[in-house]
Amino acid sequence: MRVKWWIGGLIAVALAGSALYVWLALTWSYSSGERVGYVRKLSKKGWICKTWEGQLSLISIPGTSLETFYFTVRDDAVSERIEKELGKRVSLHYEQHKGLPTTCFGETEYFITDVRVVE
Repeated sequence: MRVKWWIGGLIAVALAGSALYVWLALTWSYSSGERVGYVRKLSKKGWICKTWEGQLSLISIPGTSLETFYFTVRDDAVSERIEKELGKRVSLHYEQHKGLPTTCFGETEYFITDVRVVE
C-alpha cells in the first residue's frame, strides 16, 4: 500500500514540476527586442495547437544576402494587425522564450507581442 502512495506522489510531483517549468518558460522571456523588415509570410499552422507562424525579410545593406527572421504569434489580435500591415515596412517586437519542451507552443522561440508600421 505504501509503495502505491510513493509512486502516486512521485508522479504528482513530476507532473506539477513539468507544469511549473512550462509556465515559467512561457512567462519569463530570455530576451526581447525588435526586428524591422517586410512580413513575407504569415500562416496559421498546427495539428492540435494552432499558432501563427511567419517570416520577416530583414532590411539589409544593399548587395548583401537576404536575411529571414522566423517568428511565432500566439495572439490572434496581433496576427490580425500584422496581416493588416502586409506589404509595409514594419517593426515587430518579440520576446524570446528558450527551452519550451514542444512545438505545440510555436515552431520558433521568438513570440511577437506588438507590431508597428515604420515610415
